[in-house]
Amino acid sequence: MALHETLTDLAAEVRQRCDFAPELAILLGTGLGGLAARIEKRAAIPYGELPGMPQTTVASHQGEVVLGTLAGRKVVAFSGRLHAYEGHAPAEVVLPVRLAKYLGASTLIMGSATGGMNPRFAVGSIAVIEDHINLMGVNPLVGPNDDRVGGRWPDMLHTYDPRLIALADEVALAERIALHHATYVGVLGPNLETRAEYRMLRALGADVVGMSTVPEAIAAVHCGLKTLAFAIVTDRCLADALEPADVSKIIAAANAAEPVLARLITAIVPRI
Repeated sequence: MALHETLTDLAAEVRQRCDFAPELAILLGTGLGGLAARIEKRAAIPYGELPGMPQTTVASHQGEVVLGTLAGRKVVAFSGRLHAYEGHAPAEVVLPVRLAKYLGASTLIMGSATGGMNPRFAVGSIAVIEDHINLMGVNPLVGPNDDRVGGRWPDMLHTYDPRLIALADEVALAERIALHHATYVGVLGPNLETRAEYRMLRALGADVVGMSTVPEAIAAVHCGLKTLAFAIVTDRCLADALEPADVSKIIAAANAAEPVLARLITAIVPRI
């Protein structure tokens, strides 16, 4: 079945459960699922109830499609990220992004947990992503292109929408939230990086590193969604001061910063 038909059928399955046309899509990552609690829900559909929808295997990800309103705007939130390191094909990883477009969304907001390689970023810092480097070795656009979903050669000049970034800066200032700007480098994972790899990634110009975001941003550009993405720094990845990673502390840091990012996104949404 062609991609367009797959997405059309999946969108129809969602509408059978809740006939709702969202304006905005929100994709939530590790420790950021709490934003879904701020949504005035019309429906919450587990991924497992949608034929063809991949299942998340990450313990901190809920795995459901939430439809409702946030700050007066109609939204669809995907509470559960899909990752290539789970064994999902790139096209499966970005299925929520494409589904959001087919449900009617025109803007995508993402959040993710990242390692901070910029020494100015403390644990708990929040950054708006202004560019990325794809070192994941995967791309959701590889293979036959369905022109009904998007063109063959998408321009990545403004992958992260400059007007939305400026809006995020304005709202963060008004809300007294410190907001960094960052270049995100995407790696496959699931292992964390070596000292030499952190040095290389930093030398390439990256401020934060993570295992998501990049495929979804590429797919968003491809299908015509404007994108705003945030990164929470959950651990410091300074090659010359590296400490053993503790995944429980990484998740705890994401959870601790989540209310601040949720407040920021909630204040941004009505102004988009």
